[in-house]
Amino acid sequence: MKATIALVLATLMWAGNYVVGSIAVQTMSPVELTWLRWLLACVPLLILAQVVEKPDWRQVARHWPRLLVLAALGVGGYNLLLYTALQYTTPQSASLINAANPAVMVVLAALLLRERIGWRGIAGLALGLLGVVLIITNGALASVFTRTPNAGDLLMVAAIVVWSLYTIVGRGIPVPPITATAAQGTIVAVLLAPFALAGGASWPADAAIGWAVIFIAIFPSIGSYVLWNSALKRIPPGRAGLFLNLITVFTVIIAVIMGAQLSTPQLVGGVIVFAGVALSTLRPSRPASTPVKPATVLTR
Repeated sequence: MKATIALVLATLMWAGNYVVGSIAVQTMSPVELTWLRWLLACVPLLILAQVVEKPDWRQVARHWPRLLVLAALGVGGYNLLLYTALQYTTPQSASLINAANPAVMVVLAALLLRERIGWRGIAGLALGLLGVVLIITNGALASVFTRTPNAGDLLMVAAIVVWSLYTIVGRGIPVPPITATAAQGTIVAVLLAPFALAGGASWPADAAIGWAVIFIAIFPSIGSYVLWNSALKRIPPGRAGLFLNLITVFTVIIAVIMGAQLSTPQLVGGVIVFAGVALSTLRPSRPASTPVKPATVLTR
């Protein structure tokens, strides 16, 4: 029960990143927000990694090329695309598109790792694509070739592709999870510093935006990851991965509570996306005698 609560709280905090992030990027640039987020989070994460995982930092440093790529993709690239997308689209629309991420992972794994996709994967991808197009066009499917889509929705599609690549590249990296996140966050904070400072980055003058940055640094960046990994000690990663869909659910609920409107095409498109993900990622139960190797689930 405690592990389940930890997973629910982790996804709730990640959902907060969408809603609070959409508020912060109205007065901050995506580069500035991403830099301040990881600048604040990297030191606590490094301390947590040392206390919880006690890594051999010399061994960790030997994997710097791969950690650099992962930092550029998932910690830096994904968040830059997400925060830029939130300047043009709503948190609920972004989170509904993000729900298609598992289906995109299945396809990229088939293309890059030659993993067998099967009819379930193909059908799931088709459903997921239909749902995303329904969300992007707001139900006007016939206008997909004539209408200019929302830039934020397209950026969100790019974000889930980048996150899928991050997940694939990160498979099997011999670095403990909190340590890996701390290292990647530190890399992003260092690499983005000259760009952020050149763009005039500074602490927000508006107190509300400042608290938004602190929230993003503490809860989605630190709290979610600690709760998620503590839960993985009791719940298999494959099963825990199903909880990631709660990010979309919580984001939509929070946005609606705050007064946002959820259109019928968005709602229907979200349901179709979930159906496609379920079809492409859930597998029929195997006989008890056949061991199933749990999948590694990377988080954000």
